[in-house]
Amino acid sequence: MTDLRQQLKAALADQGAGSSDFDLNPDLSVPGGRRLRPAGVLVAISLVEDAPRVILTKRSSALKHHPGQIAFPGGKQDDSDTDVTDAALREAWEEIGLPKDLPEVIGVLPCHETVTSFQVTPVVALLHERFEIRPEAGEVAEVFSVPLAHVLDPASYIIASRSWRGTRRHYYTVPFGPYYIWGATARMLRNLAGAMQQ
Repeated sequence: MTDLRQQLKAALADQGAGSSDFDLNPDLSVPGGRRLRPAGVLVAISLVEDAPRVILTKRSSALKHHPGQIAFPGGKQDDSDTDVTDAALREAWEEIGLPKDLPEVIGVLPCHETVTSFQVTPVVALLHERFEIRPEAGEVAEVFSVPLAHVLDPASYIIASRSWRGTRRHYYTVPFGPYYIWGATARMLRNLAGAMQQ
């Protein structure tokens, strides 16, 4: 998978502009004076199957925020984290049991700003070995993977919309089988697809 590693490194070295939940919604106003909290998510690409696959989680339906949604392992940067990469690796260990020293970190995608005031850095990494998946009870309902080829194909993406706080909100989706991947997760995957198309 040397070619994939080189392609990813080249794509991530050419950093474009970041993205946000407001990109497709110019009528939504960004709250003035809001403070963005740093967060890191792990875009873990497993190389142990016949073809590369991206590991994702389905959040527990019991969670207060974003219940049942598809997400990358990751979360906000804690004081104990050295940076957002450390936060992403720590959260992946806590959420799905991925040992922190297993991923080969390739680089990061441009930050994504969420409507919930997080500045999320997607940390892209390769996995060369299998690991015992241990979903964190109460937070992660399921751990699954999708083919990297599917999320790298711009044709896989659809712009959908729904009513949100009295307005029509547009967002990216990249459905796969029974999984409805949308919102910030789909937007960050679309950024990866765009970077690899350069």
